[in-house]
Parts: sequence; structure tokens; C-alpha cells
Amino acid sequence: MTERTEKILTPAQALARAAELRTAGKKLVTVNGAFDLLHAGHLVILEEAKGQGDILFVGMNSDASVRQYKGPERPIIPQEERARMLVALACVDYVVIVDAVEAGASIIETVRPHVHANGAEYGNPAQWIEYPTMQRYGVTGVACRRQPGLATSDLIEKIQRLRVHA
Repeated sequence: MTERTEKILTPAQALARAAELRTAGKKLVTVNGAFDLLHAGHLVILEEAKGQGDILFVGMNSDASVRQYKGPERPIIPQEERARMLVALACVDYVVIVDAVEAGASIIETVRPHVHANGAEYGNPAQWIEYPTMQRYGVTGVACRRQPGLATSDLIEKIQRLRVHA
């Protein structure tokens, strides 16, 4: 195993690692998403999330869970490749592949972070679908800024327009 693949954890491994880090006094942060077609907008959110604490756990939706909420043609990039790209980023400490549509609640229950971050497009933390789970564990929510025009769906639309004009 390489150092990078050791940063890709199962939920059980993440639970144990988070407990060790919490005992060591580290401030844990979680963020979640599909991270399909990784782009600069993702990087902005990941870097802002990392800035909220010491250790960043990314709850990345599995291929099956992405298909459930984005449709049968997604994800474009398989989960193993998406995870490898994420752990290559300096701001990401660990990636946990989450086999649940509600990846936010799942990663919060697994890691029990001090802070959970999300993109500003989801509104304030009280509006997030994972908010009840955050309340249960005393997790603070942080809305990270969004870069307009930098979303995977925007990239897909742009590629489709290029294909039509080709």
C-alpha cells in the first residue's frame, strides 16, 4: 500500500482513526460530496473546510449512491479514481467512501467531527439535510463559499455544448 491509498478508509477504519485523533486533541472536520469531475470549485470548499480544523475527512459518495441521486449516467469518474484524486490533495487527510445518499449524515455519525462544512449553495447549516445529525453530536456547521460557474453539472453542460458544435 502507498501512503495515499492508506488515506482511503472504510467507515470502520475512519471511526477508529477519528477516535485516536480526537483523543490526541485534534480538531476534526468533515465535508461530503460526490466529487465527480474534480474541479477548482471543489478545491475551494476543501481548502476552506481544512482551514476549520486540524484533520479533514472527506465523505465521498460511492458510485451506487451517486447513481441513486444523480441518475444512471453518473458518476463519470469511478469511486476508486475519485478517491485517489482527493487524497492527492494536500488539504485532504482522509477519504471515506460512503455508500449512502445522505453522505453528510453518514460521515458525521462515523467521524463525529467538531465541524462539518458544506458549500454555501446549500444555505445556512440549519437548512442542511444533515443538520439533525449535527445537532445530535454537537457539530458546528460552516458554509464555505462557492465559485459561480464551477460545478460538475456546469462542466457537463459545457462539454455537451462543445460536442453539439463539433
